[in-house]
Order: sequence, then C-alpha cells, then structure tokens
Amino acid sequence: MSDKLTEIMAWKRQEIASLVRPVPLEELRALHATLPAVPSFAAALRRPDGQLAVIAEIKRRSPSAGAIATGIAAPEQATKYREATASALSVLTDVKYFGGTLDDLVAVTTHFRQSPPALPCIRKDFFVHPIQVLQARQAGASAILIIVRALNDDEIAALHAAAQAAGLDSLFEIHNENELTRALAHSAKIIGVNNRDLAIFKTDLGLSERLIPLFPKHITAVSESGIHTAADAARARACGAHALLVGEALMKTVDPTALIKSFRAVG
Repeated sequence: MSDKLTEIMAWKRQEIASLVRPVPLEELRALHATLPAVPSFAAALRRPDGQLAVIAEIKRRSPSAGAIATGIAAPEQATKYREATASALSVLTDVKYFGGTLDDLVAVTTHFRQSPPALPCIRKDFFVHPIQVLQARQAGASAILIIVRALNDDEIAALHAAAQAAGLDSLFEIHNENELTRALAHSAKIIGVNNRDLAIFKTDLGLSERLIPLFPKHITAVSESGIHTAADAARARACGAHALLVGEALMKTVDPTALIKSFRAVG
C-alpha cells in the first residue's frame, strides 16, 4: 500500500480516532435485532435472469476524477437509480476525498423506507474499525466495504465479524492475486476487483479479466471502476463478473436507464 491510499487511510484513522471504543459483537447483534430489517445486498448481486447486476454509485467527486456532480442530493440520485433499475446502491460517505457524508446514506435509506421499494446500499468508505460498522447499520446500510490491501488480517477479521453480527454483507475489494488469497482466507463471499489502483489511480479493466477467472465458483464477483460503456461491461461479463460497480459514468449520464440497459444487454 502506498501513495494516495496510504494518505487516505492515515486520514481515516485520524478522522475516527475520537469515536473509537470497544464494539462487542453482542452490541452489534442487539442493534441488528432492534433496527428495521434491510434488503440483502448479496441477493441483489445475483439476478434471477442471469444478467449483470449494477451497483450504482452516488459520488460527488473523487481524487482521480475531481468534481463529478458536487450539487446532487443523495435521495434524488437514489430515486433516479432505482427508476433506472439499478440492483443496489453504493453511497460514498467519505467527506474529505469524495464529498459524501454519513447523512447521505441516512437520507437515502430513510427515503426508501418512506417510499418503497428499497434498494440495498453499501456504505462506501475506508473502514478501519468496527465503530464504522455500527454506524453503517444505524444508517440503514446493507453492506460494508473491506479494502484488503489497506488492512492487516486482524483488522479484516474484526470488520468482517462485526458486519456479520450486525447483519451486513461485506464486499472484499482486491487488486491482485495475493489479496484474493487473503480475502478467501477470511471466508469472503463477495469479492470485487477494483480496476483502479487506489495508490496511483490508474485504471485497467484487464485486472478483472485476470483475477475474476481465479475466483472459486461460489464467490459473487464484482468488477469495480472503469466501466463506462457496453463494451466495458461485456469485458467484465466475459470474464465471469456477476455485477458491476459504476460511479462516474452513471453520475454523468443524462439517461442512467439507457446506460444500465446497455450494460445488461451484453448477456
């Protein structure tokens, strides 16, 4: 891990330092039992028709793309994505680098409860401590992100156990073969290949093409980043992806329905 990702993770640890406390699994189980049920993220990524599932991301800006759609309201964008037949949502909650907030996630999940049907949401952030998992469950998330290269194995184990106790799925994000091995050692069920190297922000769809064929058959495979066209989606589909995570292209298009339809049309 180096460069930009190192910087982001160091900031994240500093950002949450005042919140950090022991978070027993019993507390997370009790929280899960008392809060409203959330839709399954894992189930949404395996479409009955066998077509690609699309995780549509709400992202105002990023270190690689700069400003994307800084003025958008998260619930309005979530409604557009639902109408466009997205399978699930990814809601950025990192303030400093991506312009999102935890309040965005709360606003989206609250909107869905008041105006169903709800789509499952992953809290897209840089997780380092179970307190963030507790926050995610309180905010109505269905899943969390575990960036394998950014964490040691004890941290991964703690985050995964916390997510399970809170009734949340975990998307394990990888970038190479060693990280795949580590994710599998932690009994990952959903693994995403980030085609963008978070250290240097170079994007290469060839990463999905190299790594996804190595996944065991029971793993739900997600291709993340760098998906802009039906041709990109076809490449991900051909190598075995079950789902795409798409942010920038969907944030910028005037017709998300047509774009998602084009992704699914690849087979």
